[in-house]
Amino acid sequence: MATSVIVVSHRLHRWLPACLASVSGRCDEIVVVDNGSAAGEVGATARKSGARVVRLPANVGFPAGVNAGVAAATGDVVALLNDDAMAAPGWLESAASQLAQPDVAAVAPKLVFAVPFAEVRFDDEPRRIGADVRPLGRALRSATVGGVEMLGRLVGPGVHYLEHGELDGRTGPWRWTAGQAPIYVPLGGDDGDDDIVIDGQPAPVVGQVRLINNAGSYLSSEGWGGDYGYLSPDDGRFDQPAERFGACGGAMVTTAEMLARVGPFAGSFFAYYEDVDWCWRARLAGLRVLYEPAGVVHHVGGVTSGGPLSVSVRDLAARNRLLCLVRNAPMGVAAALLRRALAGTPPAGLRRAVAFRLPTVVAGRARLAGRRRRRCADVWDRWSGVDETW
Repeated sequence: MATSVIVVSHRLHRWLPACLASVSGRCDEIVVVDNGSAAGEVGATARKSGARVVRLPANVGFPAGVNAGVAAATGDVVALLNDDAMAAPGWLESAASQLAQPDVAAVAPKLVFAVPFAEVRFDDEPRRIGADVRPLGRALRSATVGGVEMLGRLVGPGVHYLEHGELDGRTGPWRWTAGQAPIYVPLGGDDGDDDIVIDGQPAPVVGQVRLINNAGSYLSSEGWGGDYGYLSPDDGRFDQPAERFGACGGAMVTTAEMLARVGPFAGSFFAYYEDVDWCWRARLAGLRVLYEPAGVVHHVGGVTSGGPLSVSVRDLAARNRLLCLVRNAPMGVAAALLRRALAGTPPAGLRRAVAFRLPTVVAGRARLAGRRRRRCADVWDRWSGVDETW
């Protein structure tokens, strides 16, 4: 079967050429959607890589960009690839073998963060301080890698969120550790020679790891879409194929037939939850989504949007989660979760953003009903709250 890879890109950055090179010669066509880049710089770079270019005059968002790419693609197998993601050999072949099953709508690869991480562990017994219910170790004030401050970018179960204010007579940011659990520090390259200094002392590094970005997607009991395996070491636990609720749109592989059957991505979402929505609709159409770890994609993450630390990302995700629920969940569930999310003091502008789009979304739900082969309650009961832990 002929294969098309669709890459949507809004602005030129250093990862785009590597992204295109990773699939060049491994598919029948690369379709790059230049999503309103300055002076068409994305399109110019894509043409040098031999890609076909769909030029959009303005940034219409990721899902609408995908829809434009799908309209131009000619392949039987259609893959989406983020412009800061690099596919390993075998990604498309491993997915195509699963898509040969007539009820498989999409296949998710093992999505791994592109940069390596150093694993750091402190020999601190966790303790309780005052009314704080968290297990606390020590307060970190600084964490540098090669002289670059990385305190806000530490991840893992061994470190709590970034805090600001005064602590122990000192003013500034800090992060509590959680005792002896691992902390992962992003490194600048593959050689692992970056000097890691925490609070003026060499960090207690125990090794280097690769972390999972997504091993398939889950649907939480609160209607959040989540990444199975997120920020866990790629240590063999995620090497078995499995059925998942959904696939991340950053490296999802499907077919032209399934795209026609399930319908286009939700262009009005602009960014985030369009993949959850599409996979949910595939589920409602009686189809399955599989995780196939034989396909591997390395993802930088957040190059265009800024990632989870960006306020705009959090706002879009909060809005689109609720719109996605209204489109796909049982109405009683959607109404209850909508009321809960908008009660009290929700994020600024969330009520207005949801209220503005709600009539259109409700009307869209009615239109989508004709594609359903399963009851909304059946899909919710089967998948909500499944795979939330690993």
